[in-house]
Amino acid sequence: MLQKNACLLVIGNEILSGRTQDANTQVLARALNAQGIRLLEVRVIPDIEDHIVQTVTECRARFDILFTCGGIGPTHDDITAECIAKAMGVPLLRHEPTFQKLEALMGKEKFNTARQRMAMFPEGAVPIENAISAAPGFSIGNVHVMAGVPSIFASMVDALVPQLEKGPPLTSVSWHAAGLKEGDFADDLRRLQDKFPGIDLGSYPYGLTDGTKGTALVAKGYDAEAVTTVGPLLHDLIMAHGREPVSGDPPHKA
Repeated sequence: MLQKNACLLVIGNEILSGRTQDANTQVLARALNAQGIRLLEVRVIPDIEDHIVQTVTECRARFDILFTCGGIGPTHDDITAECIAKAMGVPLLRHEPTFQKLEALMGKEKFNTARQRMAMFPEGAVPIENAISAAPGFSIGNVHVMAGVPSIFASMVDALVPQLEKGPPLTSVSWHAAGLKEGDFADDLRRLQDKFPGIDLGSYPYGLTDGTKGTALVAKGYDAEAVTTVGPLLHDLIMAHGREPVSGDPPHKA
């Protein structure tokens, strides 16, 4: 089965200014891992029309699936829907079922012109359900457009990702050891990676709250058999450098 890949565009000046911290990448990555889709790239881009249109055009052609988050609310700087329409070469139109749903929920008096913008979709788009605030995202072609607010984004991910074509889920094995230093085993780990090019091998130094320092070795990939094979080899690599391997991730990372 051919592995699908994906890209996430995080859209928002507030992320680039440091005012807001991105919390959505991890949520999407974990959901895609379980679905067997590999998140290959994440880009953070500003609320600038030409920049969004150009990046969407490039990324939807380069990746199997493109996700975006941010910029689909009621304010003047929420321009993602317009930009997606331009990138796809279609008009931005009122999505009547969404309009009616939001009007019924908010009431005609509160459903003002600004809020009505949230019912404007590129022609041909279909809604992504939102169990938090009802205002949906939308999908068009291989592009899936979602909110930037973390709780709403997570709700949309829950609704959308299980509907996507499923592949083998990401599998991982990890070992860690106190006192293990990357410089001691780097060459051994590189040689092991050369033998198993289809999986990712990584080393991650850590510090515990009690002052203990060490390194975790992790094998992950979509070939479960290969990952399972490498697990004991990581154990043996740690043993070969005189440290006691412990299965799993280190607790209480500082």
